[in-house]
Amino acid sequence: MNILVLNGSPKGKYSITVQTIRYLELMHPEHTFNVLDVGQRIKALERDFSPAAEAIQKADALLFSYPVYTFIAPSQLHRFIELMKEHAAPAEGKFATQITTSKHFYDVTAHRYIQDNCQDMGMRFVRGLSADMDDLLTEKGRSEAENFWKHFCWCVENGFCEPDMRIRAEAAFVPATACEEVPSRKGDVVIVADFGEDDAQLKGMIARFRAKLPVESRIVNIREYPFKGGCLGCFNCAADGKCIYTDGYDEYLRNNIQTAQAVVYAFKIRDHSMGARFKMYDDRQFCNGHRTVSMGMPVGYIVSGAYGAETNLQTIIEGRCQVGSNVFCGVATDERDTDAAIDQLAASVDYALRESFLQPQNFYGIGGMKIFRDLIYQMRGMMKADHKFYKAHGQYDFPQKKKGTILKMYLVGMLISSPKIRAKMGNKMNEGMLMPYNKLFETLSKKK
Repeated sequence: MNILVLNGSPKGKYSITVQTIRYLELMHPEHTFNVLDVGQRIKALERDFSPAAEAIQKADALLFSYPVYTFIAPSQLHRFIELMKEHAAPAEGKFATQITTSKHFYDVTAHRYIQDNCQDMGMRFVRGLSADMDDLLTEKGRSEAENFWKHFCWCVENGFCEPDMRIRAEAAFVPATACEEVPSRKGDVVIVADFGEDDAQLKGMIARFRAKLPVESRIVNIREYPFKGGCLGCFNCAADGKCIYTDGYDEYLRNNIQTAQAVVYAFKIRDHSMGARFKMYDDRQFCNGHRTVSMGMPVGYIVSGAYGAETNLQTIIEGRCQVGSNVFCGVATDERDTDAAIDQLAASVDYALRESFLQPQNFYGIGGMKIFRDLIYQMRGMMKADHKFYKAHGQYDFPQKKKGTILKMYLVGMLISSPKIRAKMGNKMNEGMLMPYNKLFETLSKKK
């Protein structure tokens, strides 16, 4: 086969992910692998998409190769997918798959994003390979890469592909209606939005939200920010948090957005995500490394589009809040009763600010932070700012530190391993587990 590798990494040939492509090329000389560095060349492809269109036309199959950035693919690859759709790239009917490298932090949402967009363009998609950054250096990792490629070729030979799991949604949306402003108290809620002059629907939703929110608010339209480019994954910011770009975004983020009391993100759904511009905004926040600098801050979303049909985007939005230890105030959409949804979001943000409301993390947050915890501890010599933050906030909560619990479990294990003791215990184990709770309730009852 003639395989076109769409390398979405901004590092081009220095991408770790592309090394797996090199390995497959070495092991399978019967196939031709042509690499197009779409991440590194995105500005040139914006000016002239014809080289990409020609390469896609000649290919038998497409292989998306990229590192996972902030729950999805890098913003440069987002933009390339936008260009593929804008230029009606000749990809329909072709087989497609993907290879990613990451620490498995929300690699599932990145993979689903690529699959949904490939199926939008009529491609026959085959499940991809999600590898750890170091996997190729191990025998196990190389074996997994071989098995992935063998399976892909088998699928192509037999015409097999993933079923289309996209939910079809209604095209009509309900605009927000104007209303009188409620009295607002002093405060600072920032609305980070992405809209142009023709985005009347989204602007109307934002206007109603601001009118109904009883707290002072302001808008930051990232469409107007002079970004010089997307995150390069260069780790220049790892030691001191200073971005290599000179567009001032890192300081703007810290002084104009993260100083707010609450943040509400507003965007129109594009290609099953928030769009390439918003993804650039997200990726460039890596100047904060893996530090949850806005923990405790209320966060909400105003979304125009068929949000109910975008299950992957729903996971990303909740996952962002959970990993950041933010208070998730909800999502207002224009799918049904737009006014009621916006009014509820405004009331929820207000409640979170007035009551200092906090929510415990669920699996999305706890699982994600455990991956980051282990990653930063291992890389603490390089990611010094992250390491300092994690130590200061007690985020190195390794289980081996809980020596008392470990010893207690050894004792319990010894007891229940004996059939005689287990028979005598009866229901005493359950009663023992409830003892600290009963003691708590007794204490509370006495105080009353």
